[in-house]
Amino acid sequence: MGALMGLLLDPGLNGYTLAPDGPAAVREAVGETVGEAVNVLVSRHRGLPRDRMGHRLSASGRSLIVGALDTTYGIRITAGDLARDSLKRWSVPALDLSASVAHVGTYSAVAFAPAGRAIGVDIQDERDRPYALRWLGDLLGREEPATIRDFAECEALIKASHLTKETFAGTRLPPWQPGWRPTNTGTYEVRSVVLRPEGEPPLHLALACDAPAPVRFHHLEEE
Repeated sequence: MGALMGLLLDPGLNGYTLAPDGPAAVREAVGETVGEAVNVLVSRHRGLPRDRMGHRLSASGRSLIVGALDTTYGIRITAGDLARDSLKRWSVPALDLSASVAHVGTYSAVAFAPAGRAIGVDIQDERDRPYALRWLGDLLGREEPATIRDFAECEALIKASHLTKETFAGTRLPPWQPGWRPTNTGTYEVRSVVLRPEGEPPLHLALACDAPAPVRFHHLEEE
């Protein structure tokens, strides 16, 4: 696993742990429970191919989850070991894990939680998207456009919960502060952090879960 140099979290955020390199840092032992922590692997994929228009081609969600399991826990599975429920939420039944995946540009984020938890992750860059942010601000009942951080939190909430873009109206996000924050959607809570890759614009990473849990971040640089 790549070192955690060049990828910085906003200072002052409590409840996050930058885990040491290597799968032994986050697993108890093969065959034993992984524990109650949410583990998030943020990867930079430097060698992604491009299409004819020059746009980066992202790996599939299945392959990103499979690779993240190996990197984070040292456990190898195949894509056939993954499952999705009727709400399109990922899980790894044989390992009693829930999973969620997101990617933007050359970055991906994969989050794992114990099987009893519903988890969602999203990662967003700071591209200009005025219409989408005004639309989301209206859905959130605000007089001003939503922020990129709001956008990431809403996407993560949709991935973790029963909500869809069509049923999202009426959802409310509490004012931002470090750590988990309750929403008005059942027991679901959200939290978010700004990632600051060295020499690149910031990224906004958000998590949603149906119960608070400690969070560990891991970072992988792929050539």
